[in-house]
Amino acid sequence: MTPQPYNAAPLFDTVLVANRGEIACRVIRTLKILGIRSVAVYSDDDAGARHVREADLAVRLGPAPARQSYLSVDAVLAACRSTGAQAVHPGYGFLSENADFASALADAGITFIGPPVRSLELMGDKIRAKNHVQGHGVPVVPGIAEPGLDDARLLAAAADVGYPILIKPSAGGGGKGMQAVLNPGDLPAALQTARRVAASAFGDDTLFLERLVSSPRHIEVQILADTHGNVVHLGERECSLQRRHQKVIEEAPSVLLDAATRERIGEAACNAARSVDYTGAGTVEFLVSDAAPDEFFFMEMNTRLQVEHPVTEMVTGVDLVAEQVRIAAGHPLSLKQEDVTLTGHAVEARIYAEDPERDFLPTSGSVQWLREPVGDGVRVDSSLLPGLAVSSSYDPMLAKVIAWGPDRAAALARLDTALAGTAVLGIGTNVEYLRLLLADPDVRAGRLDTTLIERRLPGLKFRTPQLPELAAAALLYAQDLADTASGSPWRQADGWRIAGSGAGSGGGNGNPGGTPLHLVFAAPVPGGDDVEVGVTGTARDATVRIGGTTHTAGLLAGSETREGGRVSVSLDGVLHTFTAAAEPETGAFWLAGGTAGELFTVRLRLRSRREQLDRHLAAAGRVAGEADPVVRSPMPGTVVAVAVADGDRVPAGAPLLSVEAMKMEHQLRAPMAGVVSLSLKPGDLVKADQVLATLTPETDSDTDAATDPHNEQGADHARL
Repeated sequence: MTPQPYNAAPLFDTVLVANRGEIACRVIRTLKILGIRSVAVYSDDDAGARHVREADLAVRLGPAPARQSYLSVDAVLAACRSTGAQAVHPGYGFLSENADFASALADAGITFIGPPVRSLELMGDKIRAKNHVQGHGVPVVPGIAEPGLDDARLLAAAADVGYPILIKPSAGGGGKGMQAVLNPGDLPAALQTARRVAASAFGDDTLFLERLVSSPRHIEVQILADTHGNVVHLGERECSLQRRHQKVIEEAPSVLLDAATRERIGEAACNAARSVDYTGAGTVEFLVSDAAPDEFFFMEMNTRLQVEHPVTEMVTGVDLVAEQVRIAAGHPLSLKQEDVTLTGHAVEARIYAEDPERDFLPTSGSVQWLREPVGDGVRVDSSLLPGLAVSSSYDPMLAKVIAWGPDRAAALARLDTALAGTAVLGIGTNVEYLRLLLADPDVRAGRLDTTLIERRLPGLKFRTPQLPELAAAALLYAQDLADTASGSPWRQADGWRIAGSGAGSGGGNGNPGGTPLHLVFAAPVPGGDDVEVGVTGTARDATVRIGGTTHTAGLLAGSETREGGRVSVSLDGVLHTFTAAAEPETGAFWLAGGTAGELFTVRLRLRSRREQLDRHLAAAGRVAGEADPVVRSPMPGTVVAVAVADGDRVPAGAPLLSVEAMKMEHQLRAPMAGVVSLSLKPGDLVKADQVLATLTPETDSDTDAATDPHNEQGADHARL
């Protein structure tokens, strides 16, 4: 079931979409249906983005940092003036819930496709919102929510709130800055982290505390309200499958609620909207205990379109963006409450640029080959394009795959099939993880809560590279060397070495009689063993040695690595075919294989000679089994906090510094006790695997020298 288009005359001539990525593409799609000219905006990093290509007109805002582009009110207003935009659709995130932005648009005579400023101000501050709706009979979670709470007051109030506690930023949404605290001793550090993240993401570090509800389920209600006093709800969405308070899979309707509770929670959402004279599309979020599904507690109201709005559209047939535009133009709602019917079931999965096997660290790169699903009951809201460069400057969500079915089981099956037909080469994604999650028995049965993912993740079995993929990548590398045309002896594939012939590591060629290749592929998971592959002969006729076993292998003619080429490799007489892409600059090979209807994606990365040497040197200086004293960045990003100074002595596990990328902050801790060596400061840009700090263990002799009264320096330490 898909939303029905409106056949009305244009409501505005030109609408500017003040956002990026898949939501900008989705809004532009409806604007085209409505016959409205669309204007896209972009930063330097997004000059080639899909939303820029799909809009009727595009305007540059500024450099990549969001504060200089997508969060710049002045830049967006200038784009409106230069294009004659009569209205602005903010999407979600960025300026979508910014009251100052809405006011600036009003002052400029431009319509904000969103709620009034008063609604934004009241509901945009979670503390005020909670206190406000409580006064209008909407139940709320126990806690402390007052303006201007400093750490001292929060620490003092925590005991009365009771543990476990949830720290929440008053501004913003998306789970950013939220911290669950189980023990009183962890609260001070968690407050610091929450304030830092909230200030960075929302420009406001105000916090409040709530009791952490056991076995919680996250249920939200979609509402629409016009300027004529009409308010309706379009049923609820189940958003309980979350990781670190970030939704992963959503569905509509929820299997938890019966008809009576659905009516009560819908009416509570409408009352919350009426209490602030809300207009437009909005979502009221509730916390419901799995043990008491007839009780619900207000969490917050999102005064914008939600990421997961497609599942509501799929079961109601209502185009929410079209309704937003109609409401902003002064039209009444096109439907009444009795017109709202929930038909079938819809489930949405978010595709992120992240590596689930490495603690979901953000990934970046370029889309070298893309396959997205199609079919009855399947919808894809996507920002992806072949050749698209995915920046680490923004949120890592790339696309959403939504499936509808006559019942929940059919929708889940259709979504799994759609994900099985999805492949993105060049960027690490969470597609395999999503399929593993959908296959979980509790997910299938609808036994959901917001902690399920954390409980299940350690037991998920990700696919590891198999012999055919390893052989294919090794032979592709051999072919790449053989095809290299360069006058430099360092790039010639003729086996030349300054010290004569001999086996090389990560070098050599695929010619008979040339130097055999000795390749080292990085372990697929942290702490795992690297995989060594030896190749002798040519890429077409080779002997491949993997894990102590020897195989005959060869690439078939026509195999290539550029732009998603088809690769066929014979391994011990069995033919294997892949779609492949290569990243020569990073030594990575991407392979998508499987049947026509079900794909798997594998990324194999060659370790450079420098990396191998660094690993050998790091291992040589410590006893087997000891922690690695070198702390490396797990991702490209920006240093946002440094907790220690160069030369400090720290215990094992002490926080050292934090790196942020794609709105995710990753804290790095000391792998062992020792003296820290680092030279970074907040604001510094770092690369993936860059050395950020080194720990030098203190030996017994160091300690003895420091405390020996006969040692002059030691005597000074003793006196101190």
